Amino acid sequence: MDRIDAAAAAGFKAIELHWPYATPAALVKQRCIDHGLILLGINTPLGDTDKGDFGLGALDGRQSEFCIGFEMCADYARQAGATSIHAMAGVVAPDQRVRGKEVFIENLAFATNAAPDLTILLEPINQRDKPNYFYSSIEEAAEIIDRVGAPNFRIMFDVYHVAVSQGDVLTRLARHLQQIGHVQIAAVPSRAEPDEGEISYLAVFAALERLGYRNWVGCEYKPRAATDHGLTWVKALGVEL
Repeated sequence: MDRIDAAAAAGFKAIELHWPYATPAALVKQRCIDHGLILLGINTPLGDTDKGDFGLGALDGRQSEFCIGFEMCADYARQAGATSIHAMAGVVAPDQRVRGKEVFIENLAFATNAAPDLTILLEPINQRDKPNYFYSSIEEAAEIIDRVGAPNFRIMFDVYHVAVSQGDVLTRLARHLQQIGHVQIAAVPSRAEPDEGEISYLAVFAALERLGYRNWVGCEYKPRAATDHGLTWVKALGVEL
């Protein structure tokens, strides 16, 4: 709850939450209402983190666990006032990837049907930060979305992950714009505030404007020091919270 307060105090108009399940959804919703904040999305459960789980969507033999977790997640999202869910694929050994894709597609078909009122998001995660995460490329996410064919299914285009995994960020942004439901940002390679590193966020923001992107951009970075102190990047890059 303190994080919601802090986001509002810093001037943000919307927030994302990763795994808020320990806090009652009604309290989250009321705190957002109190601050006039929009709650965008949450993530599906990680699974058993002691065993190395980082999502369950592409794990064979865990289908029922994914579906139960997704229904819990969707119920929480509705009660809290969120509008989207990041369906996490999980860590999958290379020799299980072929079967994992079919499992993921089956689970996502279930998810998009179970929550037609919510946007289901796919986010490829780079292999440096999360070795053996099921997928790391935007093209893989786009293929899965095409195969499922649901109207409430979109890509979460995290510029940091795309840059680390693949590069050619602006080309991929333009190519997949119609499938993108959310964008996230962070510096490359540090994952700090987006005013340093290899990626010009002036160019990224200009491309989003030129392409007609009208959804939110989430600041999923790790501050160099105090979060509020690091927000000087907002003015430097000419954007608004």
